[in-house]
Amino acid sequence: MTGKVFLIGAGPGDPELLTLKSVRMLQDADVVVYDRLVSPEILSLAPTGAHLVSVGKSPDNHPVPQERINEMLCNFAQDGLTVARLKGGDPLIFGRGSEEAAYLVANNVQVEYAPGITAAQGVACVSGVPLTHRGLATGVRYVTGHRKSNGSLDLDWSGLACEDTTLVVYMGVANIGQIALRLVAEGLSEETPVMAVAQATTPRETRLFSKLGTVALDLRQAGLKAPVLFVIGKVVTLSADWTAHELDILKPLPGVSATGQQAHA
Repeated sequence: MTGKVFLIGAGPGDPELLTLKSVRMLQDADVVVYDRLVSPEILSLAPTGAHLVSVGKSPDNHPVPQERINEMLCNFAQDGLTVARLKGGDPLIFGRGSEEAAYLVANNVQVEYAPGITAAQGVACVSGVPLTHRGLATGVRYVTGHRKSNGSLDLDWSGLACEDTTLVVYMGVANIGQIALRLVAEGLSEETPVMAVAQATTPRETRLFSKLGTVALDLRQAGLKAPVLFVIGKVVTLSADWTAHELDILKPLPGVSATGQQAHA
Protein backbone atom coordinates (compact mmCIF):
# COMPACT_ATOMS: atom_id res chain seq x y z
CA MET A 1 0.00 0.00 0.00
CA THR A 2 1.32 3.44 -0.94
CA GLY A 3 1.76 5.95 1.85
CA LYS A 4 1.33 9.71 1.66
CA VAL A 5 3.28 12.93 2.08
CA PHE A 6 2.18 15.83 4.25
CA LEU A 7 3.72 19.14 3.13
CA ILE A 8 3.68 21.02 6.42
CA GLY A 9 4.41 24.68 7.07
CA ALA A 10 6.48 24.69 10.25
CA GLY A 11 6.15 28.45 10.67
CA PRO A 12 8.99 30.75 11.72
CA GLY A 13 10.05 28.68 14.73
CA ASP A 14 7.70 29.10 17.68
CA PRO A 15 5.76 25.82 18.09
CA GLU A 16 2.73 27.74 19.39
CA LEU A 17 2.34 29.22 15.90
CA LEU A 18 1.72 25.82 14.32
CA THR A 19 -1.79 25.12 13.12
CA LEU A 20 -3.73 22.27 14.68
CA LYS A 21 -3.69 20.56 11.29
CA SER A 22 0.10 20.79 11.16
CA VAL A 23 0.46 19.21 14.60
CA ARG A 24 -1.94 16.40 13.72
CA MET A 25 -0.10 15.62 10.50
CA LEU A 26 3.28 15.70 12.21
CA GLN A 27 2.15 13.34 14.96
CA ASP A 28 0.82 10.87 12.38
CA ALA A 29 4.17 10.60 10.62
CA ASP A 30 6.43 7.58 10.32
CA VAL A 31 9.18 9.71 8.77
CA VAL A 32 9.92 13.42 9.27
CA VAL A 33 11.95 15.08 6.52
CA TYR A 34 12.92 18.57 7.61
CA ASP A 35 14.74 21.69 6.41
CA ARG A 36 17.47 23.67 8.15
CA LEU A 37 15.02 26.41 9.12
CA VAL A 38 12.81 24.09 11.17
CA SER A 39 13.47 24.87 14.84
CA PRO A 40 14.43 22.23 17.41
CA GLU A 41 11.30 23.17 19.34
CA ILE A 42 9.17 22.09 16.37
CA LEU A 43 11.13 18.88 15.87
CA SER A 44 10.56 17.95 19.50
CA LEU A 45 6.88 17.47 18.62
CA ALA A 46 7.64 14.58 16.27
CA PRO A 47 6.26 11.25 17.50
CA THR A 48 8.52 8.92 19.43
CA GLY A 49 9.97 6.38 17.04
CA ALA A 50 9.60 8.51 13.92
CA HIS A 51 12.63 8.53 11.65
CA LEU A 52 14.06 12.07 11.41
CA VAL A 53 15.84 12.97 8.17
CA SER A 54 17.62 16.30 7.74
CA VAL A 55 17.80 17.68 4.20
CA GLY A 56 18.72 21.23 5.14
CA LYS A 57 20.45 23.61 2.78
CA SER A 58 22.55 26.68 3.49
CA PRO A 59 24.15 29.19 1.13
CA ASP A 60 26.64 27.41 -1.16
CA ASN A 61 26.07 24.17 0.75
CA HIS A 62 23.41 21.81 -0.58
CA PRO A 63 24.37 18.36 0.76
CA VAL A 64 21.05 16.90 -0.40
CA PRO A 65 20.09 18.26 -3.85
CA GLN A 66 16.44 19.07 -4.47
CA GLU A 67 16.15 16.22 -6.97
CA ARG A 68 17.30 13.77 -4.30
CA ILE A 69 14.80 15.19 -1.80
CA ASN A 70 12.00 14.62 -4.31
CA GLU A 71 13.09 11.03 -4.81
CA MET A 72 13.45 10.44 -1.09
CA LEU A 73 9.92 11.62 -0.33
CA CYS A 74 8.55 9.48 -3.13
CA ASN A 75 10.46 6.37 -2.07
CA PHE A 76 9.32 6.63 1.55
CA ALA A 77 5.70 6.99 0.49
CA GLN A 78 5.91 4.14 -2.02
CA ASP A 79 7.22 1.98 0.83
CA GLY A 80 3.88 2.58 2.55
CA LEU A 81 5.08 5.20 5.04
CA THR A 82 3.42 8.44 6.11
CA VAL A 83 5.89 11.27 5.56
CA ALA A 84 5.83 14.68 7.24
CA ARG A 85 7.78 17.10 5.06
CA LEU A 86 8.51 20.01 7.38
CA LYS A 87 9.37 23.34 5.80
CA GLY A 88 10.12 26.59 7.60
CA GLY A 89 7.40 29.20 7.22
CA ASP A 90 4.83 28.25 4.59
CA PRO A 91 5.67 25.52 2.06
CA LEU A 92 4.24 27.57 -0.81
CA ILE A 93 6.15 30.80 -0.08
CA PHE A 94 9.78 30.42 -1.21
CA GLY A 95 9.63 26.86 0.08
CA ARG A 96 9.65 24.86 -3.17
CA GLY A 97 6.71 22.91 -1.85
CA SER A 98 4.93 23.08 -5.18
CA GLU A 99 7.94 21.53 -6.93
CA GLU A 100 7.96 18.61 -4.53
CA ALA A 101 4.19 18.19 -4.80
CA ALA A 102 4.36 18.13 -8.61
CA TYR A 103 6.99 15.39 -8.53
CA LEU A 104 5.00 13.32 -6.04
CA VAL A 105 1.72 13.66 -7.91
CA ALA A 106 3.47 12.67 -11.14
CA ASN A 107 4.53 9.48 -9.36
CA ASN A 108 1.04 8.76 -8.01
CA VAL A 109 1.81 9.71 -4.43
CA GLN A 110 -0.93 11.39 -2.38
CA VAL A 111 -0.03 14.87 -1.11
CA GLU A 112 -1.75 17.02 1.50
CA TYR A 113 -0.84 20.56 2.54
CA ALA A 114 -0.86 22.30 5.90
CA PRO A 115 -0.18 26.03 5.53
CA GLY A 116 2.20 27.74 7.90
CA ILE A 117 2.75 31.25 9.19
CA THR A 118 5.39 32.71 6.91
CA ALA A 119 8.40 34.43 8.45
CA ALA A 120 7.13 37.91 7.58
CA GLN A 121 3.95 37.36 9.59
CA GLY A 122 5.93 35.89 12.46
CA VAL A 123 8.22 38.91 12.54
CA ALA A 124 5.23 41.26 12.51
CA CYS A 125 3.55 39.55 15.44
CA VAL A 126 6.62 39.52 17.70
CA SER A 127 8.04 42.94 16.82
CA GLY A 128 4.85 44.99 16.69
CA VAL A 129 5.80 46.18 13.21
CA PRO A 130 2.78 45.75 10.92
CA LEU A 131 3.28 44.92 7.27
CA THR A 132 0.63 47.45 6.22
CA HIS A 133 -0.60 50.51 8.08
CA ARG A 134 -2.93 53.31 7.05
CA GLY A 135 -0.90 56.34 6.03
CA LEU A 136 2.40 54.45 5.92
CA ALA A 137 2.02 51.41 3.66
CA THR A 138 -0.84 50.52 1.36
CA GLY A 139 0.66 47.19 0.34
CA VAL A 140 3.38 44.63 1.01
CA ARG A 141 5.65 42.66 -1.29
CA TYR A 142 7.64 39.52 -0.54
CA VAL A 143 10.83 38.87 -2.52
CA THR A 144 13.76 36.52 -2.20
CA GLY A 145 17.22 38.04 -2.01
CA HIS A 146 18.92 34.95 -3.39
CA ARG A 147 18.93 33.15 -6.71
CA LYS A 148 19.73 29.56 -7.63
CA SER A 149 23.48 28.99 -8.08
CA ASN A 150 24.11 32.57 -6.93
CA GLY A 151 22.59 33.95 -10.11
CA SER A 152 21.96 37.65 -10.59
CA LEU A 153 19.04 39.24 -8.76
CA ASP A 154 16.69 39.97 -11.65
CA LEU A 155 14.09 41.73 -9.52
CA ASP A 156 11.66 44.47 -10.55
CA TRP A 157 13.78 47.15 -8.91
CA SER A 158 11.75 50.13 -10.10
CA GLY A 159 8.53 48.51 -8.89
CA LEU A 160 10.05 47.55 -5.54
CA ALA A 161 11.38 51.06 -4.84
CA CYS A 162 7.99 52.34 -3.68
CA GLU A 163 7.88 54.32 -0.45
CA ASP A 164 4.22 53.45 0.10
CA THR A 165 4.88 49.70 0.05
CA THR A 166 6.51 47.52 2.69
CA LEU A 167 9.22 45.35 1.15
CA VAL A 168 10.06 42.05 2.87
CA VAL A 169 13.26 40.33 1.77
CA TYR A 170 13.81 36.64 2.49
CA MET A 171 17.25 35.01 2.26
CA GLY A 172 18.96 38.34 1.66
CA VAL A 173 21.96 38.38 4.02
CA ALA A 174 24.59 37.84 1.34
CA ASN A 175 23.07 40.37 -1.07
CA ILE A 176 21.57 43.04 1.17
CA GLY A 177 24.24 45.56 0.11
CA GLN A 178 23.40 45.06 -3.57
CA ILE A 179 19.67 45.16 -2.82
CA ALA A 180 20.00 48.45 -0.93
CA LEU A 181 22.08 50.03 -3.71
CA ARG A 182 19.59 49.05 -6.40
CA LEU A 183 16.62 50.35 -4.42
CA VAL A 184 18.37 53.68 -3.76
CA ALA A 185 19.33 53.92 -7.44
CA GLU A 186 15.64 53.59 -8.30
CA GLY A 187 14.69 56.45 -6.01
CA LEU A 188 14.11 54.99 -2.55
CA SER A 189 15.68 57.21 0.12
CA GLU A 190 18.82 56.10 1.94
CA GLU A 191 16.94 57.12 5.10
CA THR A 192 14.30 54.42 4.56
CA PRO A 193 13.96 52.44 7.82
CA VAL A 194 15.04 48.78 7.87
CA MET A 195 14.50 46.08 10.47
CA ALA A 196 16.48 42.84 10.23
CA VAL A 197 15.37 39.88 12.33
CA ALA A 198 17.31 36.66 12.76
CA GLN A 199 15.67 33.41 13.97
CA ALA A 200 12.37 35.18 14.49
CA THR A 201 9.91 33.96 17.16
CA THR A 202 12.47 31.65 18.78
CA PRO A 203 14.38 32.19 22.06
CA ARG A 204 17.42 32.96 19.85
CA GLU A 205 15.75 35.88 18.06
CA THR A 206 17.88 38.95 17.32
CA ARG A 207 16.77 42.28 15.84
CA LEU A 208 18.72 45.05 14.19
CA PHE A 209 17.34 48.48 13.30
CA SER A 210 19.06 50.43 10.55
CA LYS A 211 18.47 52.46 7.38
CA LEU A 212 18.77 51.52 3.75
CA GLY A 213 21.98 53.48 3.25
CA THR A 214 23.84 51.75 6.09
CA VAL A 215 22.15 48.37 6.56
CA ALA A 216 24.91 46.30 4.92
CA LEU A 217 27.60 47.75 7.18
CA ASP A 218 25.39 47.62 10.27
CA LEU A 219 24.55 43.98 9.58
CA ARG A 220 28.22 43.01 9.41
CA GLN A 221 29.02 44.90 12.61
CA ALA A 222 26.10 43.33 14.49
CA GLY A 223 27.08 39.85 13.33
CA LEU A 224 23.58 38.63 12.46
CA LYS A 225 23.66 35.27 10.72
CA ALA A 226 21.14 33.63 8.41
CA PRO A 227 18.26 33.08 8.50
CA VAL A 228 17.55 36.81 8.54
CA LEU A 229 14.40 38.54 7.31
CA PHE A 230 14.50 42.20 6.26
CA VAL A 231 11.51 44.55 6.58
CA ILE A 232 12.08 47.73 4.58
CA GLY A 233 9.71 50.66 4.79
CA LYS A 234 8.07 53.34 6.92
CA VAL A 235 6.15 50.79 9.02
CA VAL A 236 9.42 50.02 10.85
CA THR A 237 9.07 53.37 12.63
CA LEU A 238 6.07 51.98 14.53
CA SER A 239 8.38 49.80 16.62
CA ALA A 240 9.05 51.19 20.08
CA ASP A 241 12.68 50.26 19.53
CA TRP A 242 12.91 52.47 16.46
CA THR A 243 12.51 55.57 18.63
CA ALA A 244 15.41 54.42 20.80
CA HIS A 245 17.47 53.81 17.69
CA GLU A 246 16.77 57.28 16.31
CA LEU A 247 17.63 58.97 19.62
CA ASP A 248 20.80 56.88 19.92
CA ILE A 249 19.77 55.80 23.41
CA LEU A 250 20.97 52.27 22.78
CA LYS A 251 24.44 51.76 21.33
CA PRO A 252 25.38 49.08 18.79
CA LEU A 253 25.68 45.65 20.34
CA PRO A 254 28.13 43.12 18.89
CA GLY A 255 26.08 40.19 20.13
CA VAL A 256 22.68 39.35 21.50
CA SER A 257 21.63 37.17 24.40
CA ALA A 258 19.41 34.13 24.08
CA THR A 259 16.55 36.10 25.60
CA GLY A 260 15.95 37.97 22.35
CA GLN A 261 17.65 41.26 23.29
CA GLN A 262 17.73 43.65 20.35
CA ALA A 263 20.81 45.06 18.67
CA HIS A 264 20.57 48.66 17.54
CA ALA A 265 22.83 50.05 14.86
